[in-house]
Amino acid sequence: MVKGIGSWLVKHSDRFSDKTALVFKDKRFSYREFNERVNRLANGLLKLGVCKGDRVDGLLFNSHEMLESMFACAKIGAIFVPINFRLSIDEVEYIIRDSSAHHFIYDEKTRPLVDQLRERETLLNVFIHVGANPHEDDFLYEDILAKSDDHEPGFEIGLDDVHLMMYTSGTTGKPKGAMLSHGNTQWNAINAINYLPVRSDEITLTVAPMFHIGGMSVFTTPLLYIGATVVLDDKFDPQATLELIEKERITSLFLVPAMWQALTQVPNFDSYDLSSVRFNVSGGAPCPITVIEFFQQKGIPFYEGFGLTETAPFVSLLDAENSIRKNGSVGKPPVHTYVKIVDPNDQEVPIGEVGELLVKGPNITVGYWNQPEKTKESIKDGWFYTGDLAKQDEEGFLYIIDRKKDMIITGGENVYPVEIEQVLYRHPNIKEVAIIGVPDERWGESVKAVISLKNDSEPITVDDLEKFCEGKIARFKMPKVIEIVELLPRNATGKVLKNALRKTAVN
Repeated sequence: MVKGIGSWLVKHSDRFSDKTALVFKDKRFSYREFNERVNRLANGLLKLGVCKGDRVDGLLFNSHEMLESMFACAKIGAIFVPINFRLSIDEVEYIIRDSSAHHFIYDEKTRPLVDQLRERETLLNVFIHVGANPHEDDFLYEDILAKSDDHEPGFEIGLDDVHLMMYTSGTTGKPKGAMLSHGNTQWNAINAINYLPVRSDEITLTVAPMFHIGGMSVFTTPLLYIGATVVLDDKFDPQATLELIEKERITSLFLVPAMWQALTQVPNFDSYDLSSVRFNVSGGAPCPITVIEFFQQKGIPFYEGFGLTETAPFVSLLDAENSIRKNGSVGKPPVHTYVKIVDPNDQEVPIGEVGELLVKGPNITVGYWNQPEKTKESIKDGWFYTGDLAKQDEEGFLYIIDRKKDMIITGGENVYPVEIEQVLYRHPNIKEVAIIGVPDERWGESVKAVISLKNDSEPITVDDLEKFCEGKIARFKMPKVIEIVELLPRNATGKVLKNALRKTAVN
């Protein structure tokens, strides 16, 4: 029996063949059309020499071709590797070398990077171009589909087979290829539809980049699992996003906090008809309570999720009913995922105490590509060691305190940046803030606030922050140093690059 995510499309194309599966720009594809295109690409890739277990790398903006590529690889047992198009040429080359891919799919927007890539020594020997202006030696994506059959490839695929490899952000060193199996993606979808109020008539908007697990699997793959509709956009623009929500009658969407903040700052926000939206989900970083309140006050329930590339991604979800009452929490794990919090000796800590978060379930990564030692370090007895410091309250709500590496030790006291950031986000002049530790001869480390101000705001001093924080956090947690910047540096997933801020501070 053929299992895996490719079987979703087979069944949906039979059950509701004319229902819209994907919308991208002016193109609409039914589930029957989507499945036929996936089959044509899968059979075309076979003719181009792709075998089961091979990696097929992709440098693509959000598009129907990106999803077709992933599902086509899945149907023939290959592994799709979506690469962050915002990376430098050296970083892209590293991933291509590390994944040992021979086949590469790219689009017109990423062509300048690919032109540089051709000059590097890699194993790539088949380039597939999405668009109308390929390099002379490349294959045209649509030509491959036109010249291939649409019959099912007929491969025996198991749920334990790897179908997707996503490279981690690399904020602590070289990125690692997290291998995700068909089962990982399917169980994540089951977790999502059990915990979120999704329906088969759902219409989601995916504008978060799908080279990131949030863009790919918070809504996109779960909604394809249940036969709903996915609208794709290849670039986030706050006003254009609101227009698309109105035009396509979007019912739910996932964005990272920086995107949600940008939406709230569109001057004529209330002029858009968002009555179709039933709920929103945020993830990738803590979302300021002001953003949550903004949407809840407009009658749009707001959920906050926490996840990782290695967990496909759902670890926990804070429901809309508790998003204000339990602000700062990331909620509770879904039905098929388990968590525990341990001390350095792997003993579970009491309620309310901080320790490392461990996650277990059928959504946990198979491991890291070509890194058996890293895999052994990260997965023990089925538990994935996240590297996140967390605690649970007496009601079972989970709180991510910080990354272990981001914790500040000042004068012997442990300080968790997220706690301070949540307080400072309530300051009326602060748009964005990141807390880091900087070397201090007396205290070991001092607390530094890197701040981006709202437009036309007055400058902020250390004294201003101390007055604002009085009574909200302990004095030893208050920032002793301030730096005002125009924007905080972020990676493509929306996470602040605190390593870069620390390096700048030291230099």
